[in-house]
Amino acid sequence: MSAESGFANLALSCAFVDELAGNGLRHAIICPGSRSTPLAVAFANHQQIRTWVLIDERSAAFFALGMARQLRDPVAILCTSGTAAANFLPAVIEARLSRIPLIILTADRPPELRDWGAAQTIDQINLYGSHAKWFVDMPVPVDDPSLRRHARATAARAMLTSAIAPAGPVHLNVPFREPLLPVTMNADTRLGDLYAGGRDIVPPLPYARVAPRLPDETIAAIATIVFSTPRGIVVCGPDETEGLAQAAISFGRAAGYPVLADPLSGLRFGPNDRSELISAYDSFLRDRAIVDRLRPDLVIRVGAQPTSKPLQQFLASHPASRHLVIDAGSPRDPSHLATVYLLADPVDTLNRLQAAVSCRQQRDDALWVTDWLAVEEIASKSIATSLGSIEEFFEGRIASTLVDSLPVGATVVVGNSMPIRDVDTFVRGDQRDIRLLGARGASGIDGVVSSALGAAAVAAGPVALLIGDLSFYHDMNGLLAASRFGIALTVVVINNNGGGIFSFLPQAEQLDTGTFETLFGTPIGINISAVAELYGATYARPIDWSAFERELSHAATRRGLTIIDVTTNRARNVTLHRKVTANVVLALLGLAAVDA
Repeated sequence: MSAESGFANLALSCAFVDELAGNGLRHAIICPGSRSTPLAVAFANHQQIRTWVLIDERSAAFFALGMARQLRDPVAILCTSGTAAANFLPAVIEARLSRIPLIILTADRPPELRDWGAAQTIDQINLYGSHAKWFVDMPVPVDDPSLRRHARATAARAMLTSAIAPAGPVHLNVPFREPLLPVTMNADTRLGDLYAGGRDIVPPLPYARVAPRLPDETIAAIATIVFSTPRGIVVCGPDETEGLAQAAISFGRAAGYPVLADPLSGLRFGPNDRSELISAYDSFLRDRAIVDRLRPDLVIRVGAQPTSKPLQQFLASHPASRHLVIDAGSPRDPSHLATVYLLADPVDTLNRLQAAVSCRQQRDDALWVTDWLAVEEIASKSIATSLGSIEEFFEGRIASTLVDSLPVGATVVVGNSMPIRDVDTFVRGDQRDIRLLGARGASGIDGVVSSALGAAAVAAGPVALLIGDLSFYHDMNGLLAASRFGIALTVVVINNNGGGIFSFLPQAEQLDTGTFETLFGTPIGINISAVAELYGATYARPIDWSAFERELSHAATRRGLTIIDVTTNRARNVTLHRKVTANVVLALLGLAAVDA
């Protein structure tokens, strides 16, 4: 192979990385490997980019995803060729479905080695399929200024494509011939001239989070529908869009509609007007009489599918109602209820609708919102009373206590399966500026630890993770990042020795105990204290609520990784959940609470 390959590889990589930086990239996660050397060196030496080196590609990809979710900006991740690239797939899927911007860089062998049995060589062309917003198989570097211009243009377009609404991952496959670096390169080699190569030809392309904007006449038509439909609701599902909270709340107030806020919508916490916010719906929408009483004629929905199954069923039980979905990307309407789908920026649309509705004469429909708020107040008080009376460790109260303990500016990363459902049911929200983050795109339990560490690595305030023991086990490798980079994170592990969510499903009663435990309960019996010791974490196993609250208080001011292991019982957890729900229904009927 020509010795010129090494120079061409590095020159193209430096131009490419410099253009990423010029378009706003500030963080790159690097997984060690040989074929990716030119890009790794270019990233590591660029003064505007911080590099994070992680060993496990799957965990590293989720670390990048968590970081990008926290920053709301693209983050790059790089790996070598072969199966290393395949390990990025779960995080790429989640990024696409959750609309998180990622720059996925996979090094590759040159074309002459592909499909000829070369080591560490697989088919990486369109490796992630439709899960990538954009794919480019880059040309093999040669010493040609036109290729460096192409590299810069591709980097700028990658940043733009990744960040523009709806955000998502882009995949650039970069082949390199050997030698990977210049033969004469040493520790004193200066890269400044290579970073500047072609910079005067392709200026940075500042990206903007733009989305389609509805015409004024469409806004006016929708405002007319809203004004003529007193019984309407606003449903805000999981969403990462900045400004959505204020836009949705302001529109709901102007329209006279209650706003049902998913815990991952960004609405439950923050200095917003909460006077018409509904968050206890998961409990009271289990009651048939309430479902009939609160039947809406118009549903305006933004964000992804709501977490709450009772809320999903409530919406599906009124198919004759008009369902209007506002979304900047492809339809997120798995129940196929939308009668109108507006491809538009939800924040811009709601703000303009609020202004249009506010200009009209006020209508006398306050009883509709009052009815919702009365049910919300009764349900919220019942839940709070029930939680306060439960002396044993209950997973719903664990979620509520954790969130209640956090200061302003904190972030809570919530695991899937039962943790996010517990937060939905038992965490009401308040005026504190707290972010709740979760991975509801594919709703998987993998990579959650790494995502939380990625978020914590760039967060301005403390970060806590609420996670089940199975999900914790799935991503124990991710804990290495905490000690490697000195990241502060409080991990609350709900340790019910298995998959707690399955105990709520019909098969828990349809199968004998042995079959159910083998196939669904899946007890793993891991020693979490040993895991904490392996990764240098502070470990605690509280025995009561007072001890749990003390550990949360200590963890909030402690540097590094803290793991709080809270033991619960899966069967008992089901009973307590049902007790709380029954008490809500009885409270709405004005009856006394029941005992479990």
